[in-house]
Amino acid sequence: MSRANSLRLGMFVMPIHDPAKPLAQCIDEDLELAVKCEELGFDDFWVGEHHSSSVENIVMPEIFLAKVLGMTERIRVGPAPVCLQYHHPMHVAGRLAFLDHMSHGRVNVCFGPGAIPTDMEVFGAHPREMGARVSESIDMILRLWEGDLPVDIEGEFWNVRMKDNIHAEFGVGHLHQPFQQPHPPIYVPSISRASVGLQKAAARGFRFISHHMLHADCLKEQWITYSDAAAAAGRTADPSHWAVARNIFVADSTDEARRLARSNSLGSCIQYILNLTQATAPTGVGMWKRNERQADSDCTLDYFMDEVIIAGDPEHVTHQLLQLREQIGPFGTLVLTAHDWDNRDQWIRSLELFTREVVPAFNSAIEKA
Repeated sequence: MSRANSLRLGMFVMPIHDPAKPLAQCIDEDLELAVKCEELGFDDFWVGEHHSSSVENIVMPEIFLAKVLGMTERIRVGPAPVCLQYHHPMHVAGRLAFLDHMSHGRVNVCFGPGAIPTDMEVFGAHPREMGARVSESIDMILRLWEGDLPVDIEGEFWNVRMKDNIHAEFGVGHLHQPFQQPHPPIYVPSISRASVGLQKAAARGFRFISHHMLHADCLKEQWITYSDAAAAAGRTADPSHWAVARNIFVADSTDEARRLARSNSLGSCIQYILNLTQATAPTGVGMWKRNERQADSDCTLDYFMDEVIIAGDPEHVTHQLLQLREQIGPFGTLVLTAHDWDNRDQWIRSLELFTREVVPAFNSAIEKA
């Protein structure tokens, strides 16, 4: 199978780290992961944005990714997401265009809301306004990336005005446009089965990344929602623009892989998110259920180990990925979720087995199908 037709690989660093670990060590390990991902042939490297968490502890992904760019040569990088409700659109448009030029066009963009309750509190962003804030910000950013002056946009949450003090002869008054024209690839994150945000993304031709804790039934519904919305807007949905995130752990035997995934930082991450959403989300753990009939008491780590997490030896993991594709249909990118290196050697071994044995077997099976 040609590289152009094979499965793209992404890595998503939320991050989730042990808060007892020094922050500098967390950053160093995430940087090492980025370099390793390029070495192993990954296409994309994504980093989350969180401002007030000791666990999810990368505050400005663009700064982190700028260093990744200097340590790599090929891999594409992107913040996932840029939390639009916390930042003025002019600031976002300028800093991402600047990063795109620094990278010579290796930047992807993911636009979305934030999720940490204290982030929303400190920035004064009410959860009820999330969708409207994100939508308005995207509209403004795309307008600013066109580079046309003067600009005078009055919104519900932000205003952008550059018209009265332009002195073109001195270069005063300028909108930075991205290196990639008309702009970098734009993704949105997706958790809900049929969200309005996903429908709007499809209508505009944006790509999307499905959350790593969603059941295959939910993923299938997301694609139906996306493709129907694209068709309604006169577009044809392209499966290659769909990125599916999964938690994957590979070891030399399936028993070992399942035992380690349950007890290591992967299992701890799933349990942390379950506990956090139970305590803070309006619907509790409802967003993670396979369907609305599933009881809260059944939405446990056991459920995720049995139905969502992919852990095993290379042959088992390949089979699970092929089964996932059969359930939900073709997708363009598989995004692995990064976890804290509680045992560096085991995580490196997992990545090497995945890229050197699982991915070639998966691509070969798809080619023959």
